Amino acid sequence: MSQFDEQYLKIVENVIHNGYYDQNRTGVATYKLPHQMMQFDLQKEFPILTTKKVAFKTSVREMFWIYRDQSSDVTKLQDQNVHVWDEWVDENNTIGKGYGYQIAEFNQIDRLIDSLRNNPQDRRMIMNMWNIAELSEMTLQPCCFMTLWDVGGDRLNCLLIQRSGDLGLGVPFNTTQYAVLVHLLAQVSGLKAGLFTHVINNAHVYENHVEALKGQIAKLPQAFAAPKLWVNPEIRNFYDFTIDDVRLEGYQSHESIKMEVAV
Repeated sequence: MSQFDEQYLKIVENVIHNGYYDQNRTGVATYKLPHQMMQFDLQKEFPILTTKKVAFKTSVREMFWIYRDQSSDVTKLQDQNVHVWDEWVDENNTIGKGYGYQIAEFNQIDRLIDSLRNNPQDRRMIMNMWNIAELSEMTLQPCCFMTLWDVGGDRLNCLLIQRSGDLGLGVPFNTTQYAVLVHLLAQVSGLKAGLFTHVINNAHVYENHVEALKGQIAKLPQAFAAPKLWVNPEIRNFYDFTIDDVRLEGYQSHESIKMEVAV
């Protein structure tokens, strides 16, 4: 059975049954719990849900948009038939100075790769998109806002910190796309993907997602084994990766589950 299904659905069930219920900025109430965590050894399993279908290519395209393209122009996603940001665009069809803009502004990918290659025991390998001075210029402040990186031997470990996690829609995307990012950065740095830890400060379930998620929980006994991630071994420059250089092998899942996004 996929460890991601098991860890994720345990959190979902706990939030639904024991979470604090209240309103929030979206107008759709949630059940929430603080400080939820999942951890995976990426040498043993690639984390993607099998109790529902996750749009793997869409999640990777969004990750590339942030970290490879370092863009806040939503048109670049829409041109690839990716519409996860359509609800948050400004008059210029951008998200302002959020996400990829912050990676580019401080050259964060290049700085990280340089440390991984030349100073792997650096204890200051951090990428941070929570720029307090520019939060007001973002249409949505980053949810997955910080990654902390560590090298032990030949393994690259990553801690992802997410301030707010929509368990029904956002978190399955986020876990999968950041696991891919760890694999890609490991490869271009001459390392292997190691531990990936995903910490969610405010893990919540929107009340209009509860029944759909209960149905997904019921499928846990029928979860499939995790697939394998294939990454083109020829790529050594992070910026050379394309969507065709990353794919899943042996991905089996139950059907997609439709849930409404809260804006």
